[in-house]
Amino acid sequence: MPSPLEKARQDPNSMKAKILSSARRIFGEHGYNNTTTRMIAKDVGIDISTLYYHWGEKQDLYEAVLEDVGDEIQHKLNQIERKVSGQSMAARLEIALDMMCDYLFSNPEVPNLILYGYFSKAPNGITLDIKISEHIANIAVAMKLAPNKKEISVQARARILAVWNTVLNFISGENFFRPMLDTNHADYVQVVKETLKFILVPAFTAEK
Repeated sequence: MPSPLEKARQDPNSMKAKILSSARRIFGEHGYNNTTTRMIAKDVGIDISTLYYHWGEKQDLYEAVLEDVGDEIQHKLNQIERKVSGQSMAARLEIALDMMCDYLFSNPEVPNLILYGYFSKAPNGITLDIKISEHIANIAVAMKLAPNKKEISVQARARILAVWNTVLNFISGENFFRPMLDTNHADYVQVVKETLKFILVPAFTAEK
């Protein structure tokens, strides 16, 4: 029998999908602890009983949101891996940064959810921690920093984390950083990409 998440994915216009979409955004804005199911129900325009009928308790909905986000990130990483195959290290980095920044800027709740997970654990340990470890392994192999997903050095993991956290902070912190740069959103996106490439491409290609 399909799970509520599978049903939401099968029918993007369904009530389950509408609730999931609202929950992603609101959990991303406020975090698990500061979000209530009533906030989500009000945003969707339904009774709280309807939300419970489709998704159960708040924790069930949050777990579905994180599973959805984790799978989405993995799908994007798979796209990047196919795109960068056979390219030089510099080209792989530039393509990967462009594609991941475009995805995260278009889905700002994703970096927010990840950062909330770092600093405020939800009940019962529901976080993206395990998924992020898997993503790091995939990135390390795609960037040729490791021969396979089982042989990844501490140094390679740390380098991927440095890139990952820099991207997340630039995007989640846009409302804080952009006024300092005195620029609009479109220009901010380009500046972030250019800055990341300026710093990271030489750093990752220096030993090659």
